[in-house]
Amino acid sequence: LRPGESHTPTSERSQMATPLIAGLAIAAAATGARIAVRAARAYKANNPNLAAGVMEMAGSMRRPFAKKFYEGGFEAEMSKKEAQLILEVKERATKQEIADAHRRLMRQNHPDSGGSAYLSTKINEAKAVLSGKGRSSASGM
Repeated sequence: LRPGESHTPTSERSQMATPLIAGLAIAAAATGARIAVRAARAYKANNPNLAAGVMEMAGSMRRPFAKKFYEGGFEAEMSKKEAQLILEVKERATKQEIADAHRRLMRQNHPDSGGSAYLSTKINEAKAVLSGKGRSSASGM
């Protein structure tokens, strides 16, 4: 061998260095994560109301395009207001708007399509109430 030459070709040297570099990268990532966890614990210890503040901030943020959902269960006897909430129509909705809303909701909730039989019954009952046909006989649940 001449001075400066080695027994292993260049490609073999680079193959031997790859696991070493990967191991160093994993060790650096683990050390960084450990430091971050320790810093978070120290910050939380110095700020005991941190969780309450974060929850308050999250609650105060408004999503302008999100729908407001009706909170509560179904009434024993369906009212006109509840029927409007179920079909998502306004108080002065036309028969065509009611029919369109009913069709849209039944496509989403029909039992043959994997929807709930109970919900589809309530949707049908809501259409009957708003159409002036009274309470449907299938809604005895």
